[in-house]
Amino acid sequence: MKDKRYRIANREALIGVALVVVNFALWYGFAYGMGGGDPKDYTYIMGFPTWFFYSCMVTTVLMIVVIAVLLKFVFKEVELEDKEEDN
Repeated sequence: MKDKRYRIANREALIGVALVVVNFALWYGFAYGMGGGDPKDYTYIMGFPTWFFYSCMVTTVLMIVVIAVLLKFVFKEVELEDKEEDN
């Protein structure tokens, strides 16, 4: 029988890969979607070009919040020691 720890580890690894893909998609989408024009036409938020603000700052804060929520409610604590070894 396959150990349930492997199932949990595989699921959490897939969640981690999905987070990386989402982070890259947001970063790329904001950076190249909003930053493709002439720099003299850029709008600014807090002194940063809008594309940079959303791409680097907002995306980073958003990902930190999403990861914290996942750690709190989705990821599980797993015993690393094999219980059968103790017998």
